[in-house]
Amino acid sequence: MALVLTTASVPDTERLAYWRDALGRALVPMNVTARHDGPFDGRVSTERLGYLRISTIEADAQRVSRTPAHLTGARGAAAPAVDQVAVGLQTAGTATLIQDGRRAFVAEGDLAVYDTGRPYSLDFPRRFATRVVHMPRRALGLTEEDLRRVTGTAITGREGFGALLVNFLTSLTASVPPCAPAVAARLATGVVDLFATLVDERTRDGAAPVANQGDHLVQRVRDHIDRNLAEPGLSPQTVAAAHHISVRYLHRLFEGEGVTVARLIQQRRLERCARELHRAHATAPTVSSVAQRWGFANPAHFSRVFRAAYGRSPREWREARHELLPTG
Repeated sequence: MALVLTTASVPDTERLAYWRDALGRALVPMNVTARHDGPFDGRVSTERLGYLRISTIEADAQRVSRTPAHLTGARGAAAPAVDQVAVGLQTAGTATLIQDGRRAFVAEGDLAVYDTGRPYSLDFPRRFATRVVHMPRRALGLTEEDLRRVTGTAITGREGFGALLVNFLTSLTASVPPCAPAVAARLATGVVDLFATLVDERTRDGAAPVANQGDHLVQRVRDHIDRNLAEPGLSPQTVAAAHHISVRYLHRLFEGEGVTVARLIQQRRLERCARELHRAHATAPTVSSVAQRWGFANPAHFSRVFRAAYGRSPREWREARHELLPTG
């Protein structure tokens, strides 16, 4: 259910204070200064879509600023979303965004990108409307360096990949659809993947450092796979979720590894099975028990992929262990 906060029924003298608290509840704590005299009017609604928070704001001219004091909780209210990246779709009016020393003009139809974990300000010179999508930073799978290249900037919605993202967000945020949790999670991942792809496109010239900084994460993923081979449900989706990154970014990490994540899982499982079947013990486990122990739920599938990898069926491979036993 959406949270809707409006100044409509608030006394005129209390509206600006109410609005500041409303934005703090719906978005993050911030200062608010009205750009004109007289009663202030504003409305904000917020709802969830999976792990995304989507807010629609319509209000009079104002300037909002998030200061270092808000980040440290010095005002008695620690920020609820310091690990969030915000993408604001300007649907009416204009804005000026300032973050990290950058100043960006945001026209109607553009995207404003900023990090709620660092100070920023947004100046709306006249009445405006915007839809803000808050995304968890960890879900983006972006390095701090790449993220800082796009925060504090405006992305045009009239050309390139920005137009694709704007069109998608326009349709999605116009009326957040009621849907099952699994569907909501997939939609949220779609938004994150599109945004991460946009960042990748804009930072392509500096892509080399990303691979270097991703080496540690690749090793963590490999270690996670080795520790969880026995889980039948192990998949790129569960691996990505365990590391708080998108599946798209997981695949990107492995582009230079010469193997996909799904293929790596299968290879490592086959290696464990082959090793266990080849052990020269007097009492050997059955083929099916070995397959199940290492995550293969379907015996026929296991036999097929094992033969493709080793040139022998699992039973033939197990019998071949006798070739290694001493004779006489």
